[in-house]
Amino acid sequence: MSLTSDSAPVVQMRGITIEFPGVRALDGVDLTLRPGEVHALMGENGAGKSTMIKALTGVYQIDAGEIRVGGESHRFHSTAQAQAAGISTVYQEVNLCANLSVAENVMLGHEERVGPFINWPATRRRAKEYLARLNLDIDPASQLGSHSIAVQQLCSIARAMVVEAKVLILDEPTSSLDKAEVAELFTVVRSLRDQGVAILFVSHFLEQIYEISDRMTILRNGKFVGEYLTAELPRIDLISKMLGRAGDELAAIEAGAQRVAQDEGERPALLTAIGIGRGGSIQPVDVSVHEGEIVGFAGLLGSGRTELARLLYGADKADSGTLTLFGDEVRGASPLSSLKTGLAYSTEDRKKEGIIGDLTVRENIALAIQANRGIWRRIPAKELDEVVDHYIQALNIQPPNPNMLIRNLSGGNQQKALLARWLATSPKLIILDEPTRGIDIGAKAEIQRLVVELASQGMGVVFISSELEEVLRLSHRLVVLRDREKVGELTNGPDVTSSTVLETIAASGSDAA
Repeated sequence: MSLTSDSAPVVQMRGITIEFPGVRALDGVDLTLRPGEVHALMGENGAGKSTMIKALTGVYQIDAGEIRVGGESHRFHSTAQAQAAGISTVYQEVNLCANLSVAENVMLGHEERVGPFINWPATRRRAKEYLARLNLDIDPASQLGSHSIAVQQLCSIARAMVVEAKVLILDEPTSSLDKAEVAELFTVVRSLRDQGVAILFVSHFLEQIYEISDRMTILRNGKFVGEYLTAELPRIDLISKMLGRAGDELAAIEAGAQRVAQDEGERPALLTAIGIGRGGSIQPVDVSVHEGEIVGFAGLLGSGRTELARLLYGADKADSGTLTLFGDEVRGASPLSSLKTGLAYSTEDRKKEGIIGDLTVRENIALAIQANRGIWRRIPAKELDEVVDHYIQALNIQPPNPNMLIRNLSGGNQQKALLARWLATSPKLIILDEPTRGIDIGAKAEIQRLVVELASQGMGVVFISSELEEVLRLSHRLVVLRDREKVGELTNGPDVTSSTVLETIAASGSDAA
């Protein structure tokens, strides 16, 4: 559907200001949503995106400004009032009841009734109608938890449609989805857009923003930067407006990585794996990492990048091949033995396998050091405070409060605290699995800059990312994987592009055929 710039806006937020004790979270911000458009809300963590959404949905009360929906002025005091005005939200974490049926979740609060009793057959039929509008053919009586995260997201959208939403807010809806599931979601989003729904889309994935959105509003430090047609705003300009600094920052990081590679010369191998593999997980692979080298694992989803990383670290047991770490052959590697030797591994699943949300930033950083020392050799409080304070400053963890529960930090700052945990053990080699997933462009740039700095100090780095451009920006060499098998190895340089890597993957598939 073409842009509807002449249509009357369904939402107009003007001069929105929200203050918390000691901080102005939003300072005179504007946002206009039009029917039949996908509108992206862009900005770094802390830019005010979440606060803006909460102002529109009645979670926060505005201190100044005006919200108009359908031409009428509103001051929402609850999410129920916002929903009654036609505004629905699907959050990053699915906020449905996994133990209830699909129909119970979709129709919650809107069940078909006969007198005071719920008519379950009629309720399930209604739920099926709403699911069909999203091309979702599942049994409404089935338990929601038995379905994939992608299907649960679509059920959340179906639930929003039950209340006849004029505005649908999608807050990081693709963060847990694979490529096929994202494509399925986008088909639904376009269908709703074409039905005249105004969609506010929030994501850290720039490629997805350019694929799905018609228009975008950019915020920075709680202030309005501007509204732009997506097709008319180059990516480099978007990054510049979000960061408030030169748009060539990522290019500078890439240049830094290249300088480290040029200075590398002949350096000793930190890790050498020959024919290392695991049945049902990954075919035997040869891989090496040298001092001061960044080796990228490149491949599509399911290619075996994480499986290989876990074998190298000892999180999974190899059943073939040999592994040499820092000059010594390793037999029966385990996470603890690897850590004690000088190999650290930052997992791809920050929330489930990384941070412990109910512990403080200080306690999370301390975990690996304490594990390295052993349970009976407690870290002196003064020594721990010095280490924690050093990494909070070095990695610019915000807010710089070591006693804050880590779950209350933004995703980018959680990731930096997780990196601090492993760097505090002074590793010689670190494996970073998706260290920038789900964080904003500013935090990504900080972490990428850190990776280059670590390599310049002689540390070896294995870098894994689903964003191929990111792998190419940082890596000196690339190990290319496909279908859990190594299919090539490339020395990075000006002639190596995303197309080169994809051609290597495709050629291996053709050879196999």
